[in-house]
Amino acid sequence: MKHKFLTAAAIALCVAAANPVTMNADNRVNPFLQPYTTPYEIPPFEQITVADFVPAAEAGVREQKANLDKIVNNPDAPTFENTILPLENLAPTLEKVQGVFYHYDSAMKTAEISELGETLIPMFNAASNDVMLNDKLFARVKAVYDGLKKSKLTPVQKRLVEKYYRQFAEQGAALSPEKKKELVRVNDEISKLFMQFTKNLLKATNDFSIVVYDKADLAGLPESVVANAAETARKRGLDGLYVFTLHAPSRLPVLQYADSRGLREAMWKGYTSLASTGETNNIPVIEKLIKLRAEKAKIMGFDNFAQMMTSRVMAGTPEAAEEILMKVYEPAKAKVKEEVAEMQAYVDRNGGGFKIAPWDYYYYSGKVKNEKYNFSEAEIQPYFELNNVLDGLRYCAEKLYGIKFEEMPDAPKYMDQVTVYDIKDEDGKHVSVFMTDYFPRDTKVQGAWMEQLQSAGLYGDGKTRRPIVYNVGNFTPPTPENPSLLTLDEVETTFHEFGHALQGMLTQAPYRSLAGTNVDRDYVELCSQINEHWATAPEVLKVYAKHYKTGETIPDELISKLKESGQFGQGFTAAELAAAALLDLAWGRCDGENVDVANFESNYAKQIGLPDELTFRYRSPYFKHIFGDDGYASGYYTYLWAQVLEADAWELFEQKGIFDSKTAASFKKNILESGDTEDPMKLFVKFRGHKPDAAALLRLRGLDK
Repeated sequence: MKHKFLTAAAIALCVAAANPVTMNADNRVNPFLQPYTTPYEIPPFEQITVADFVPAAEAGVREQKANLDKIVNNPDAPTFENTILPLENLAPTLEKVQGVFYHYDSAMKTAEISELGETLIPMFNAASNDVMLNDKLFARVKAVYDGLKKSKLTPVQKRLVEKYYRQFAEQGAALSPEKKKELVRVNDEISKLFMQFTKNLLKATNDFSIVVYDKADLAGLPESVVANAAETARKRGLDGLYVFTLHAPSRLPVLQYADSRGLREAMWKGYTSLASTGETNNIPVIEKLIKLRAEKAKIMGFDNFAQMMTSRVMAGTPEAAEEILMKVYEPAKAKVKEEVAEMQAYVDRNGGGFKIAPWDYYYYSGKVKNEKYNFSEAEIQPYFELNNVLDGLRYCAEKLYGIKFEEMPDAPKYMDQVTVYDIKDEDGKHVSVFMTDYFPRDTKVQGAWMEQLQSAGLYGDGKTRRPIVYNVGNFTPPTPENPSLLTLDEVETTFHEFGHALQGMLTQAPYRSLAGTNVDRDYVELCSQINEHWATAPEVLKVYAKHYKTGETIPDELISKLKESGQFGQGFTAAELAAAALLDLAWGRCDGENVDVANFESNYAKQIGLPDELTFRYRSPYFKHIFGDDGYASGYYTYLWAQVLEADAWELFEQKGIFDSKTAASFKKNILESGDTEDPMKLFVKFRGHKPDAAALLRLRGLDK
């Protein structure tokens, strides 16, 4: 999941003073400067051009300034109504521009969009600073905050005030003028480095490929993977050859299924050296970022960046985050030794004559799994045609939460691959717009994520609007011969990102800064991770897992094998994730002085005893979660933190029934709908009945044995 808005939820933007400028310099109507007349105010993508962004952003900045002046120059005493609510409705035009630009910057990152970012992002940063570092505004927010004990505000309104006060303080509003100036400089330099990191990573990913000339070298690979490699080669003018790239649908099957050890090694080394050399080298970018982050933490009064970032979420301190990581990492590391021993025994029995290396892990894990359970994930992939998977996803959402999907074929789209849905409740009332974009392309950043183009909540015209939410992925694309056949990991990712979408779409929080996924970073992954469980539940598989050729429902035998082997390989999965999260925290504690990225990473691997057969889930030069923006910086641990919540919550569904109406209703009310209207721990306890039990995760992953 991603959060791109630079002020988090602190500036939820909406309708304010009318802007008389509606035309560009070329006398063409600027769609950003007009009311959207599209269904549910979906951005009119087909009308928006690159030339529209800067004039609209400039108009948005002027609009924000005018509205800001009205707040700070109000002669009346600060109140919720004259200070906090106007902040919720500060700059509607700027929100429109940011929403579309940041979406394009990840999903449609053309050369024009990259160049545009060099102008827009500093402009967005400056607009954010104008708000968050405004002394008069902070004084008014503080006055409302200081009067909370005597106020008659509702608990939710009080929480909104508290959130604004906290976010202003976190953004440096209480700093001296000198420190504010330093902070602005540091933030500006950091944002430029984010852009460079992402630009380098995208180019490095697109520049790498492996060309295979002899089909015999592709032994072991599923037919659909070979077909995709042939199609990629054809598009590059290499008919009759096979091209593999670092995009997940190409990379992961090679590591998992290719009999050729040389091919696997080439892919692994290509991936783990990504963006590490030449013109796309991210190492100098990281070195500068680490130093600037350490400087920023000092300005803000913290010992280090990790301390600053964890202070803002449930964990509270890097030590607390590290403690829960180690509770998972140590047993996972021990499990890895067992897994490697089984693989090595397999290699030795079959005359391999070599020691298991990192590029062997996926492949021989699959071999051992097949030997132990007579099961290969390649067996189930034909049952995971994308449209069938989406049928299963919709089935679960309707059965659990009572929502329905109606496709909107005529809705605005930024490209043909996008599908748009009108999400409705059981009474046919509009709940949300939901958009999907699932296949890789050269202009799309790797990974999968959820975001929104419009937040739910109260707007400046007094109306409450429903959200516009989207899911983006990089899944196995169709070929002329075959439809899109997802891997098991891709199926789970589809459900994962839709879990985020559910929290965004179903929210009933009255204010946008508290709505949907605007919650603590180490709480937000609960909804996504628990939703993965329904993807492989036997009764759900029976609904959607149909063979793409025969239409046959997945047989009970395959479901049993999938379930029996479910905990296999969990040492690797948990250890590489925990190790990456620990590395992230280590970077957050680093002062950046004379740091050597490669040495720092390798030394830390030794410090935590990372097994030789593993590497970090993301090496630093392509660890976009933590170096592409601040979203998960010193916060990658949140995936495991939230896995504790998820595992404990899932145990209740298992006890009561995975479609138990009472349990689903409680989860919907207390978790999906509530957003940040109450302390997340209290909301979790309301649903679960107790505080999260870390042992639940070990039980779920089979790491308690």
